[in-house]
Amino acid sequence: MPRIIGVDIPKEKRIEIALTYIHGIGRSISNKLLRLAAINPDMRAKDLTEEEIAKLTGVIQREVKAEGDLRRELAQNIKRLIEIGSWRGLRHKRGLPVRGQRTRTNARTRKGPRKTIGAIKAKAAAAPAKEAAK
Repeated sequence: MPRIIGVDIPKEKRIEIALTYIHGIGRSISNKLLRLAAINPDMRAKDLTEEEIAKLTGVIQREVKAEGDLRRELAQNIKRLIEIGSWRGLRHKRGLPVRGQRTRTNARTRKGPRKTIGAIKAKAAAAPAKEAAK
Protein backbone atom coordinates (compact mmCIF):
# COMPACT_ATOMS: atom_id res chain seq x y z
CA MET A 1 0.00 0.00 0.00
CA PRO A 2 1.74 3.21 -1.12
CA ARG A 3 2.05 5.96 1.47
CA ILE A 4 1.78 9.56 0.27
CA ILE A 5 2.07 12.49 2.74
CA GLY A 6 1.21 10.22 5.66
CA VAL A 7 -1.84 8.51 4.11
CA ASP A 8 -2.00 4.90 2.93
CA ILE A 9 -3.73 4.97 -0.42
CA PRO A 10 -5.53 1.86 -1.74
CA LYS A 11 -3.19 -0.12 -3.99
CA GLU A 12 -5.78 -1.73 -6.28
CA LYS A 13 -7.43 1.53 -7.40
CA ARG A 14 -6.31 3.76 -10.25
CA ILE A 15 -3.95 6.44 -8.96
CA GLU A 16 -6.39 9.16 -10.09
CA ILE A 17 -9.00 7.75 -7.65
CA ALA A 18 -6.54 6.64 -4.95
CA LEU A 19 -5.28 10.21 -4.47
CA THR A 20 -8.79 11.32 -3.50
CA TYR A 21 -8.33 9.37 -0.23
CA ILE A 22 -6.08 12.23 0.88
CA HIS A 23 -8.02 14.97 2.72
CA GLY A 24 -8.20 18.06 0.51
CA ILE A 25 -7.70 16.31 -2.84
CA GLY A 26 -10.63 15.63 -5.15
CA ARG A 27 -10.82 14.32 -8.71
CA SER A 28 -9.94 17.54 -10.53
CA ILE A 29 -6.98 18.37 -8.25
CA SER A 30 -5.86 14.74 -8.49
CA ASN A 31 -5.75 14.96 -12.29
CA LYS A 32 -3.90 18.28 -12.15
CA LEU A 33 -1.27 16.84 -9.79
CA LEU A 34 -0.78 13.77 -11.98
CA ARG A 35 -0.31 16.00 -15.06
CA LEU A 36 2.32 18.05 -13.19
CA ALA A 37 4.11 14.89 -12.02
CA ALA A 38 3.88 13.35 -15.52
CA ILE A 39 2.16 10.17 -14.25
CA ASN A 40 -0.49 8.27 -16.20
CA PRO A 41 -3.85 8.56 -14.33
CA ASP A 42 -4.91 5.07 -15.50
CA MET A 43 -2.00 3.45 -13.67
CA ARG A 44 -2.77 1.39 -10.54
CA ALA A 45 -1.36 2.70 -7.25
CA LYS A 46 0.54 -0.56 -6.65
CA ASP A 47 2.43 -0.08 -9.96
CA LEU A 48 4.02 3.23 -8.91
CA THR A 49 7.77 3.21 -8.52
CA GLU A 50 9.53 4.83 -5.56
CA GLU A 51 10.67 7.67 -7.85
CA GLU A 52 7.11 8.36 -8.99
CA ILE A 53 5.84 8.32 -5.40
CA ALA A 54 8.58 10.77 -4.38
CA LYS A 55 7.84 13.02 -7.37
CA LEU A 56 4.09 12.96 -6.63
CA THR A 57 4.68 13.72 -2.93
CA GLY A 58 6.84 16.70 -3.88
CA VAL A 59 4.22 18.04 -6.29
CA ILE A 60 1.45 17.66 -3.66
CA GLN A 61 3.47 19.49 -1.01
CA ARG A 62 4.29 22.32 -3.43
CA GLU A 63 0.91 22.79 -5.09
CA VAL A 64 -1.82 21.87 -2.60
CA LYS A 65 -2.61 22.36 1.06
CA ALA A 66 -3.70 18.87 2.09
CA GLU A 67 -4.14 16.50 5.03
CA GLY A 68 -2.64 17.80 8.33
CA ASP A 69 -2.04 21.41 7.23
CA LEU A 70 -5.57 21.71 5.86
CA ARG A 71 -7.18 20.16 8.94
CA ARG A 72 -5.15 22.48 11.20
CA GLU A 73 -6.15 25.55 9.19
CA LEU A 74 -9.86 24.62 9.30
CA ALA A 75 -9.70 24.06 13.07
CA GLN A 76 -8.00 27.44 13.54
CA ASN A 77 -10.64 29.18 11.43
CA ILE A 78 -13.44 27.68 13.53
CA LYS A 79 -11.61 28.52 16.76
CA ARG A 80 -11.20 32.13 15.58
CA LEU A 81 -14.94 32.41 14.83
CA ILE A 82 -15.76 31.09 18.29
CA GLU A 83 -13.32 33.46 20.01
CA ILE A 84 -14.63 36.60 18.31
CA GLY A 85 -18.18 35.55 19.19
CA SER A 86 -19.56 35.68 15.65
CA TRP A 87 -22.89 34.08 14.79
CA ARG A 88 -21.14 31.26 12.93
CA GLY A 89 -18.86 30.74 15.92
CA LEU A 90 -21.83 30.42 18.27
CA ARG A 91 -23.46 27.88 15.95
CA HIS A 92 -20.24 25.84 15.89
CA LYS A 93 -20.00 26.03 19.68
CA ARG A 94 -23.59 24.84 20.17
CA GLY A 95 -23.30 22.09 17.56
CA LEU A 96 -26.04 23.50 15.35
CA PRO A 97 -26.09 24.01 11.56
CA VAL A 98 -23.88 26.94 10.60
CA ARG A 99 -25.06 27.87 7.12
CA GLY A 100 -28.66 28.90 7.70
CA GLN A 101 -30.39 25.53 7.49
CA ARG A 102 -33.63 25.02 9.37
CA THR A 103 -33.53 23.31 12.75
CA ARG A 104 -37.21 22.94 13.64
CA THR A 105 -37.17 19.68 11.73
CA ASN A 106 -34.17 17.82 10.35
CA ALA A 107 -30.60 18.91 11.32
CA ARG A 108 -30.19 15.53 13.04
CA THR A 109 -26.62 15.15 11.80
CA ARG A 110 -25.49 18.25 13.72
CA LYS A 111 -27.86 17.94 16.68
CA GLY A 112 -27.40 14.21 17.26
CA PRO A 113 -30.13 11.72 18.19
CA ARG A 114 -33.40 13.05 19.55
CA LYS A 115 -33.62 13.62 23.30
CA THR A 116 -37.21 13.14 24.37
CA ILE A 117 -38.39 15.98 26.58
CA GLY A 118 -41.72 15.74 28.30
CA ALA A 119 -43.62 15.51 31.59
CA ILE A 120 -42.79 12.59 33.87
CA LYS A 121 -45.90 10.62 34.75
CA ALA A 122 -46.93 10.80 38.39
CA LYS A 123 -46.81 6.98 38.84
CA ALA A 124 -43.30 6.71 37.44
CA ALA A 125 -42.07 9.58 39.62
CA ALA A 126 -43.72 8.16 42.75
CA ALA A 127 -42.21 4.65 42.42
CA PRO A 128 -38.59 5.65 43.17
CA ALA A 129 -39.77 7.84 46.06
CA LYS A 130 -41.53 4.86 47.71
CA GLU A 131 -38.42 2.70 47.40
CA ALA A 132 -36.27 5.42 48.96
CA ALA A 133 -38.67 5.65 51.94
CA LYS A 134 -38.30 1.92 52.76
